[in-house]
Amino acid sequence: MRNINLRYVNEEYDDNGLLTKFELHCDPDYNFAYDVVDDIAVNDPDRRAMVWCNPEGEEHVFTFADMKRWSDKTANFLAEQGIGRGDKVLVVLRRHYQFWFVALALAKLGAVKVPATFMLKEHDMSYRLNGAGIKAIIATSAGEVADVVDAVVAECPTVQTLIMVNPAGAGLTERDEHGNLLDGGQGFGAALSGEAGICALSVERAGWVDFNAGVRAASDAFARHETLAAEPMLLYFSSGTSGNPKMVMHDSLYSLGHLMTAKHWHNVRPDGLHFTIADTGWGKAVWGKLYGQWLMEAAVLTYDFDRFHASEILDLIGRYGVTTFCAPPTMYRMMMQEDLGAYDLSSLEYSTTAGEALNPDLFDFWKENTGLTIFEGFGQTETPLTIGNLTNSTPRPGSMGKPVPLYEVAILREDGTACATGETGEICIRIDPHPAGIMMEYYRDADKTAATMHDGWYHTGDTAWADEDGYYWYVGRNDDVIKSSGYRIGPFEIESVMLEHPAVREVAVTGVPDELRGMAVKATVVLAEGFAGSDELTRELQEWVKRETAPYKYPRIIEYTVELPRTVNGKIRRVAIREADQRQTVPEGLV
Repeated sequence: MRNINLRYVNEEYDDNGLLTKFELHCDPDYNFAYDVVDDIAVNDPDRRAMVWCNPEGEEHVFTFADMKRWSDKTANFLAEQGIGRGDKVLVVLRRHYQFWFVALALAKLGAVKVPATFMLKEHDMSYRLNGAGIKAIIATSAGEVADVVDAVVAECPTVQTLIMVNPAGAGLTERDEHGNLLDGGQGFGAALSGEAGICALSVERAGWVDFNAGVRAASDAFARHETLAAEPMLLYFSSGTSGNPKMVMHDSLYSLGHLMTAKHWHNVRPDGLHFTIADTGWGKAVWGKLYGQWLMEAAVLTYDFDRFHASEILDLIGRYGVTTFCAPPTMYRMMMQEDLGAYDLSSLEYSTTAGEALNPDLFDFWKENTGLTIFEGFGQTETPLTIGNLTNSTPRPGSMGKPVPLYEVAILREDGTACATGETGEICIRIDPHPAGIMMEYYRDADKTAATMHDGWYHTGDTAWADEDGYYWYVGRNDDVIKSSGYRIGPFEIESVMLEHPAVREVAVTGVPDELRGMAVKATVVLAEGFAGSDELTRELQEWVKRETAPYKYPRIIEYTVELPRTVNGKIRRVAIREADQRQTVPEGLV
């Protein structure tokens, strides 16, 4: 083990082992691919970097030496395609291992990686290509991504190169009635395991370059290129609930910011195996599948699946000996439907969650069934982990934890003054001086950047309150807070209470216009199996909320639906519910 992380951080702890100080530093030419991955590859070449598998049965174990070799070959191939320093490259590669080759190769070239989800439609794609000035696209042949690109690329003048990756599976291969792969003789699945299977299958499509063939043919001799830590490295499109996504630009210091994420929240260790469930099109993937984990010289598990099945994920934990695990609350909730006793979870030592607020009932369920506490954390596309229940802390169910020592965080009123204990305000992060990990800007949008980063603070748009011990409690997005009869009501607390009722499988709480109160609380409910919506159930749920929280928070309107509107990365779109309810008022008699 190299203890590479200690090159970049000064840390202090209290007598209980709780982190109290965390300061990052690096040389001006710091580059994650060269200074972390390649360093390990040269000095500890056999150290495991990633265990990768798919539902078709293919499996690869990549060492850091493997990652260096394949990223060097990829860098040479991409350079041959004209990709270089500062170029924006859209990367749509699901959970294919080629994503990691590409991520490292682009960093080595000084190009800007622009990850995107495979679920984009034509409008989404053209907005991204033109908005970011994309020069090249590296996309999977799985699914409809190439069709979407081909439909719009003629209207995107900056795009010069299209590169296609054949993933040989991705959980999409059809099977016969006996479970055998119907691969048309292509050799998908177990036949591709081992060195000979890496980037093995070619692909042909008019106007596209074959990534696998090009990388296999490329030289693995690659000399370090000049790059700077302060230069753009990564651009994400934020998953907003309304309007076009913002373009979040990060420099190389963002990778160092995730040392906090992996070391002190995920609690990864060099001889362990970390498993974060996230598609590479979203920021959470690099939170848990790349930067911090490899700075800690730890291996990651990647499962290249198409649709989430809780049973498959639980089986993987035992099969591969996963030690640390992170998933959003929605996926934990799906696991609640399984018989956890039927799976070997004995290797699991630590559990974390982020992406949505954690409901207390889920916290309790996981503890009762695994013996493990779920350590919640908070961050955004614009940041690494900023608030969390760190290692050696004592989480409070429902609390997002405390600000991490890397950042100065405060809860502020609209006038910029600090909120009192228990008072709801906006979570803000000090950016004077600008700390590692916080975005550089909203690319090509000076107005939004200025509206978000001003007066020495980055304004997150998320609201919370702090208790007397400094624990933060999430309330909601600024736009989600309901102002009713003079009260400020956050949807999360009501949703948490309602989810504890056996009839409620999912719920979204919003406000609807009300002449008397300004806004009235509404709950849109997806019922659990075996329950049906009725006036009687509505009254029961209302009384349930009144008993469990302040009575003024109860939902005066309850609507039943088969599904909730969501963003493409699965987050509930409360704004869509609000828009549909703009003219709705409280029915007479529901007071």
